[in-house]
Amino acid sequence: MSTEPLLSIEGLTKHFPIRSGLLGRQVGAVKAVDEVDLAIEPGSTLGLVGESGCGKTTLGRCIVRAHDPTGGRMLYRQPDGSVIDVAGLKEKELKPYRAQVRMIFQDPHSSLNPRKTLREIIGEPMRAHRYGSKEEIDERVGELLDRVGLRPEYANRYPHAFSGGERQRVGIARALALSPRLVVADEAVSALDVSVRAQILNLLTDLQEDSGLAYLFVSHDLGIVEHVSDVVAVMYLGKVVEQGPTEELYTRPLHPYTEALLSAVPDPDPAAKRHRERIKLLGDIADPAHVPPGCPFHPRCVYARDTCRTEPPPLREVGGRRVACHLAEELELRGVPDPDVREVVREVKA
Repeated sequence: MSTEPLLSIEGLTKHFPIRSGLLGRQVGAVKAVDEVDLAIEPGSTLGLVGESGCGKTTLGRCIVRAHDPTGGRMLYRQPDGSVIDVAGLKEKELKPYRAQVRMIFQDPHSSLNPRKTLREIIGEPMRAHRYGSKEEIDERVGELLDRVGLRPEYANRYPHAFSGGERQRVGIARALALSPRLVVADEAVSALDVSVRAQILNLLTDLQEDSGLAYLFVSHDLGIVEHVSDVVAVMYLGKVVEQGPTEELYTRPLHPYTEALLSAVPDPDPAAKRHRERIKLLGDIADPAHVPPGCPFHPRCVYARDTCRTEPPPLREVGGRRVACHLAEELELRGVPDPDVREVVREVKA
């Protein structure tokens, strides 16, 4: 793989204005994504985790430019090696980028137009980008259906004729229609049955091995993220609070929020004599329109000190990883300590 990132995100911000009064004046802002720095390497998978409302989906939609960022840069390395700032492109300039960066949506039921056949749904990106003649597009649709495990003759059927897992395969085929280099998978398996999840995850892995795809895998399920990701980033209230290689982050987290998330990963063998205590966070996640001063996690953190309540921690490097915590060097946090447990999880999911 190339040593240069495929996509570098620097200080990315997305704030949604809060308006009030007859004139609709802005009285505040929801800080959905707040100065996020990330890098996605070619052919790798970056897992993005956190509670609902932390900004994961908004970040993914900013990357595909479904949302226009409020600030920051998204530096995308094109096939010829040149770098463009996608955040600064105008709508008419985005077409080549959108052919190379695609998205798999969370809900396979609402993301497919019920009035269109699979041929029309999967072929739509190719028609929009003038992929070729009608015959070439039809041939490509058949190839994509076969590639995602569906029969090519299904092309003339409508989405209602398929199960949730099959519909998600259609969504994957649509995302692959233009041979992208990066795919943003937004909770791509959360709406599926457990048995179907493993099939879709294995499909995504096979496609990555065959095509060298890079993934941004957005999920709240840390067990699934561990199974597919090379690097994991943890988000809280619009910010990345920890990032590092998957194995290291799961074994020894550096941020108390990561420790709490890992404590919720279920043990695959309930009968075993392992007693991992579940960490119950204090209160609810804060309102992103009124972020607490200091560390945004401090109202729920049992380790918080006076410094945490007044000074925002920078995202800094500690032991080869990045973490936003004043106490990262002092705390001994618990991860999933037994490597055999994680191996069992992988076997169960496979």
